[in-house]
Amino acid sequence: MIILNAFFAAIGQIGDPKFRSVLFRGVGLTIVLLIAACAGAIWLINWLSSGEITLPFVGAVPWLNDVLNYSGIFAVVILPVFLMMPVASAIISLFLEEVAQAVEDKHYPTLPKVPGIAISDGLRDALSFMGVLIVANLLALILYVIFTPLAPFIFWGMNGFLLGREYFTLVAMRRIGREGARKLRGKHMVTIWLAGTLMAIPLTVPLVNLVIPIVGVATFTHIYHRLSV
Repeated sequence: MIILNAFFAAIGQIGDPKFRSVLFRGVGLTIVLLIAACAGAIWLINWLSSGEITLPFVGAVPWLNDVLNYSGIFAVVILPVFLMMPVASAIISLFLEEVAQAVEDKHYPTLPKVPGIAISDGLRDALSFMGVLIVANLLALILYVIFTPLAPFIFWGMNGFLLGREYFTLVAMRRIGREGARKLRGKHMVTIWLAGTLMAIPLTVPLVNLVIPIVGVATFTHIYHRLSV
């Protein structure tokens, strides 16, 4: 099966020095951004709760200060858990070129070299991807509440679709451009979605979800080359 063969080929290369280099940089940037996000949230909460809160036609509402103070716990404990996956996935996409090239150097050495992706383009795609992941997962919270027993499957299916769509597109456009990648993705959407879901399942495991984006890029590099034959 294309997906499993690609996945195990990616796992087999996880010790590649180029993979480790991307992993260390990606994890470092992820931690820095998560700390910054938590610090920003705590600063905002402290600023909002620094004085007595009053509401129109109601007056002072002292208990709102307590609510804001307790919400600091959310910022420190819950926010990193929620943001870790989209932030790590977006940051690794910045280094996608290095991971994809390492896979091609080892498994497809006869391929011609491709021009690198411009830093501005990579940054734009990474920020766009992170925004889509965050918004989609925020909206999915409603579905998690309504269909609680199905929450894991909703998470896997939705994030699998988003991860598969994004990673396959970014990998494919290196070789055939954005429009060519879009057409090939549409032709093999089911395979790409299933592969993305395979990547999404371990995303619920802390720390493991920091490695999965690299494995995902490598997996979709293999999938692209096998689907484009």
